[in-house]
Amino acid sequence: MSTADRSPWWRGAVIYQVYPRSFADGNGDGIGDIAGIRSRLNHLSALGVDAIWFSPWYPSPMADAGYDVSDYRDIDPVFGTLAEAEALIAEAHELGIRTIVDVVPNHCSDAHPWFQAALAGGPGAPERDLFWFRPGRGPNGDERPTDWVGEFGGETWTRTTNPDGTPGDWYLHLFAPQQPDFNWDHPRVREEFEDILRFWFDRGVDGIRIDSAGLLVKDGTLPEVRPDQPHPFHDLDGVHDIYRGWRRVADEYPDRALIGEVWLPDRQRFANYLRPDELHAAFNFDFLGCAWDAAALRESIDGTLSAHAPVGAPATWVLSNHDVTRHVTRYGRADTRFSFAAKREGIPTDLELGTRRARAAALLSLSLPGAAYVYQGEELGLYEVEDIPYALRQDPMWERSGRIDPGRDGCRVPLPWAGDEPPFEFSPEGAAAPWLPQPADWKDRTARAQTGDSASMLELYRAAIQARRAEPALGDGTLTWLPAPDGVLAFSRGGGFTCLVNLSDTAVPLPAEAELLLASGPLDEGLLPCDTAVWLRTPDVADGPRAAKGADQT
Repeated sequence: MSTADRSPWWRGAVIYQVYPRSFADGNGDGIGDIAGIRSRLNHLSALGVDAIWFSPWYPSPMADAGYDVSDYRDIDPVFGTLAEAEALIAEAHELGIRTIVDVVPNHCSDAHPWFQAALAGGPGAPERDLFWFRPGRGPNGDERPTDWVGEFGGETWTRTTNPDGTPGDWYLHLFAPQQPDFNWDHPRVREEFEDILRFWFDRGVDGIRIDSAGLLVKDGTLPEVRPDQPHPFHDLDGVHDIYRGWRRVADEYPDRALIGEVWLPDRQRFANYLRPDELHAAFNFDFLGCAWDAAALRESIDGTLSAHAPVGAPATWVLSNHDVTRHVTRYGRADTRFSFAAKREGIPTDLELGTRRARAAALLSLSLPGAAYVYQGEELGLYEVEDIPYALRQDPMWERSGRIDPGRDGCRVPLPWAGDEPPFEFSPEGAAAPWLPQPADWKDRTARAQTGDSASMLELYRAAIQARRAEPALGDGTLTWLPAPDGVLAFSRGGGFTCLVNLSDTAVPLPAEAELLLASGPLDEGLLPCDTAVWLRTPDVADGPRAAKGADQT
């Protein structure tokens, strides 16, 4: 029985993120789609996940890979149709897999009907109140209303042209110019999104992932960013009233969940989003960005659990997603942390080391209390593709950073399913080339090549998720730290279940009389090697790691 069956599903689920453009291509145009996802549902069923989170699949001009939405109640033709999406949701449910859709509430596309009406109406049009239109500074209005820096870097205001051809007002966009920000002070915006939630809940969706959840409310006085004052568009208190409204909508439907993308270093303010009348869960970016270091990871785990405990919310554990450098690559570097500010090209990477650490991290993340997220391709051990030709890059982050940040295309390369050369059955035979090029050496990392190989990343994930489902102590619950040598994480989840992760530079003995459940790599005559994790059944977990008992990798 899954942990999701013993408590609300979102408290202990294993949730798999599908980035639709890159998962599987069903119609042969080189771009992933719903038909491709439906054809590969058996892969997700065999993996054992409890839910699928779909990145945006709405109609969009694709200025930011679908995060510029022009219609929140339909499917972009490049991905398929609304009827196909409804069939996918139903087919996933038949396999016991729940579904989560991505909603982007901070901004829309400049092709959205509301924004087009705002442009056409000119200064003073009521449609402009739904966005952030402001006159420019200076005698002729030629200067931007503020000097705010965008989330992708660069400027945050774009000037319009009036219907008569004269220079007009400016509009705010925290991301690309094609993504105008909504004005959440306007009741019509709030009503619209509550209706969007109902639209997808009515179609059987089990959860909503909320993009950029902390950015919706802005200080209408438009102050500049000052270190001694609240940030004018990050985590303003008014955002919580919005999510109280969303929670009331979710509570109209049984067993639905709201999951926020909340990037906040302040753990208390992060936890505010998880109060009982707001969101059910939020992504744990502190853990995602943490260095591969025992002390740092323990501090992150402790801080996460202590922040969630007062509000009764489950923690989430995330290693990679569609926005960050894949962790196989990060863990193979001298600096194993992740931050957007530090992303650069040309950083040396030891992929063998990164893969070994990624295997250990999989067992760590899947054994911590709460829900675990798996980004597509993570189960295949895929690494960041860092040599995409400039002419083929599509992420606006690369251009808007002045080509300093390499962008996010490298973690969005289409998945390899089978075969010895690209496109690795991502697309049917005779199809167009994939929208981003795949490395030729991914032939050893395809799903087919790894299936049945007990030493592969895929079989490790399958075994871990299956064991997690069967282990009563895993999923939602508590954690107890155990005595361990320096550089080793050791904890119990109850019922004799113990996880050990060796992040030191020497092998350490395993507990005596311990039964090996699963190991991330080969053991060495009862010793736990560096950068290796094990799941154990121990008769006396209080003793922690001590004299070794030999065991083989399973």
